Amino acid sequence: MAAANVKDVAALAGVSLGTVSNVLNRPEIVSPETADRVMQAIEKLGFVRNDAARQLKAGRSNTIGLVVLDVRNPFFTDLARGAEDGAGAAGLSILLGDSGRSHERETAYLDLFEEQRVHGVLVSPLSDVARRLEGLRRRGIPAVLVDRSGTGSGFSSVSVDDVAGGRLAVEHLISIGRRRIAYLAGSFDFSQVTDRLRGAREAVASHPGTTLEVIDIGGLTVLEGRAAGERIVARAADDRPDGIFTANDLIAVGVLQALVMQSDIRVPGDVALVGYDDIDFAQTAVVPLSSVRQPSALLGRTAVEILLDEARDPTLQPRQIVFQPELVIRASTVP
Repeated sequence: MAAANVKDVAALAGVSLGTVSNVLNRPEIVSPETADRVMQAIEKLGFVRNDAARQLKAGRSNTIGLVVLDVRNPFFTDLARGAEDGAGAAGLSILLGDSGRSHERETAYLDLFEEQRVHGVLVSPLSDVARRLEGLRRRGIPAVLVDRSGTGSGFSSVSVDDVAGGRLAVEHLISIGRRRIAYLAGSFDFSQVTDRLRGAREAVASHPGTTLEVIDIGGLTVLEGRAAGERIVARAADDRPDGIFTANDLIAVGVLQALVMQSDIRVPGDVALVGYDDIDFAQTAVVPLSSVRQPSALLGRTAVEILLDEARDPTLQPRQIVFQPELVIRASTVP
């Protein structure tokens, strides 16, 4: 049996095709009695509107495409939730893509969103995607960079001052008497990681007698953090750092597991530890983690607000919104 269409609804309700269209798209201009008759016909026939055809006619869909670097990281999960809140308030939905730190997957999602004629694109890019986003903009699809500064790119962006965040973390370690500090970077492929290192170096440079060891552990996960922690545990006591700053909280959780569960090293007595992002796991770790908090959900909501403004008025000048991080002190640095 063929699916019911708009003509079937109009015939059963005894109204014109235009009236059915108005009930579906502009119900406020239809009398309550007529609208009720049309809705009864829709229910009786089991009619389902063809949103794909409607979106094709309108030129864009009611969805926003979001590409994040790693959906396994709770920071990006919270960011996506904030974007969903902002989109939902505007009657839109979020299509989430996880690039998995892969250039090919990032490109594939941007291609998919262009094919779907999304309302706009939010992207936390793996690398410079300005040329690709310019192609989307020519198709009438605005784009906003998330968790990455867009200065000089020609696109709006929402980000956090990661240089200030790195400085906050290391200045805190220095303030509690730590002098041999290690920065576990995870991966220098990302500007956020290098910006946090820059802030750490600025803090160390202003405190003579303090050293900074930079360790690239090759990834940003709990497992890589634990492996790095095990290597630190294996060092002689006078060769270990007495303060550790990690590029994100996942690394810090792994380091903490190695220090506390696989050795007799005391945290923070022997080694103080500061993470970054302030994900939920930071507060609930076996030793609650001090961490540099990013307003992850606010990043997502703000990015959607900017995107919707630019969708309404493509002539708006790009905006660069930079939030300031906040240090949250817990038992991993101050018992």
